[in-house]
Amino acid sequence: MPLPLASMTGFARCAGTCEGLAWAWELRSVNGRGLELRLRLPAGFDALEPALREAAAGPLRRGNVSASLTVRREQAPLLAPDPPALEQVLALVTALAARIPGAPPPRAEALLALPGMLRPALADEATMSAAQRDAVAAGFAEALAELATARRAEGGRLGTVLVALLEEIAALLAEARTQAAGQPAAHRARLMETLRELLREAPTLPEERIAQEVALLAARSDVREELDRLASHVEAARALLREPAPVGRRLDFLVQEFNREANTLCSKSASVALTATGLALKSAIEQMREQVQNIE
Repeated sequence: MPLPLASMTGFARCAGTCEGLAWAWELRSVNGRGLELRLRLPAGFDALEPALREAAAGPLRRGNVSASLTVRREQAPLLAPDPPALEQVLALVTALAARIPGAPPPRAEALLALPGMLRPALADEATMSAAQRDAVAAGFAEALAELATARRAEGGRLGTVLVALLEEIAALLAEARTQAAGQPAAHRARLMETLRELLREAPTLPEERIAQEVALLAARSDVREELDRLASHVEAARALLREPAPVGRRLDFLVQEFNREANTLCSKSASVALTATGLALKSAIEQMREQVQNIE
């Protein structure tokens, strides 16, 4: 059964036409602490922004999302005169005609044929029909749904990786329990032997007090609590992976707890084998942390 995880990484594209207007949405999503939507809208579509932001907050909870809209008119653009340029040329031609006896007055078609007199009419908000704006908004909703689907697909792949890492961590914990079973007794025996040699040279301290200190040091080398907490964290992580709600933040916090216990385990280790297992645990936990950073 696939895990209900979603990644914060994804891409979606949606395009369409309406009343001679061709439009295309491109949505890209990457990691983020919260949900941040960056919109790039052409002139005339700024009024859509509040509704687009509200729509994005539904299927998405976290991630930096960039949404770009491009529009193109399918029919040839309308032409409009450039009033400042036309006024300037008309004044120059009229003044020149007045200086030439018998010169005919300037003709409109001749003036409009001059370079720069006509330009494409600007497509502002007033030229966009309600149907066109509604179609663009519906296209955003479609692209948003595709993005959410892509993020869930990537989340499924991340879930497979995380399950495998948790299995690896659980196996390493079983090895660590075996390696640490006799650690307190072995640690106590080594300390007692060292102290007996010192007492033979300088018998000034009561042996009973030394035995108490040795017992305390041996107890501090017991790593069973750390192993129990790590096992509990493994079960908590497995439960989180099965939850339908976004769990990225909670998994991130839990991985920090994993790392804290693994560090303590390594610092308490009194054997080469247990230290090696602790380092392998830290490596697996770091891999898990990298994957969790991308969970929504």
